[in-house]
Amino acid sequence: MAKRFDAVLFDAGGVLVLPDPTVIAPLLVQYGGSTDSDAHRRAHYAGMKAKSDLDEPEGSWGVYDEAYVVAVAVDPADRAEAAFVLGRTRSAWLWRWTIPETRAALDALAAAGVPMGVVSNASGQIEAMLRRQICQVGAGDHVEVRCIVDSHVVGVAKPDPAIFDHALAYFAEFERSRIAYVGDSVTMDVGAATAAGLHPILLDPYDDHAGADFERIRAVADLATDLA
Repeated sequence: MAKRFDAVLFDAGGVLVLPDPTVIAPLLVQYGGSTDSDAHRRAHYAGMKAKSDLDEPEGSWGVYDEAYVVAVAVDPADRAEAAFVLGRTRSAWLWRWTIPETRAALDALAAAGVPMGVVSNASGQIEAMLRRQICQVGAGDHVEVRCIVDSHVVGVAKPDPAIFDHALAYFAEFERSRIAYVGDSVTMDVGAATAAGLHPILLDPYDDHAGADFERIRAVADLATDLA
């Protein structure tokens, strides 16, 4: 099978890392919330589905918090307070829990020589955080990528497609339509990548968006046949 893409860009949050359940779970356990990391992982995508359904902008997280506490089985009577607490703990520095199979998939893509990069709405911290555990620009201890674009650093954020210009300069040998962008938000990622002329792919591990008219994958490893 001929490869469909020449390179791939990834969002960071929801694709490479998730909000750290070792921090969030103890905050919600008093409300009956689960301490299981898999439950918190599921809760993130439930929250993103809720945001997508309402076309919520980047800075609006209320519906995410409400869906999150439901997904981790917070007692119904305590959900409003638990969602408030979750919202008050929101910090860019909590996005640090590496998705294990995603890291393994990146290793495999790197071994196959696939050009990769990261484009993320972040707060100036994402390159340093990724460098510690997942990937870095150039040679290093982890997966080598061509660029890590942080919206705070470059001054433009998704859904503005102009953010991708800061990454595409490192992939100038490829047609935009031959570059995949993998994200977890319909509004921020699928919409922005489409507007930029890239091929959008939604990471949808729980099939929350069944029937959608855009491409979805359950795991980053699913890209292997499209990039090999």
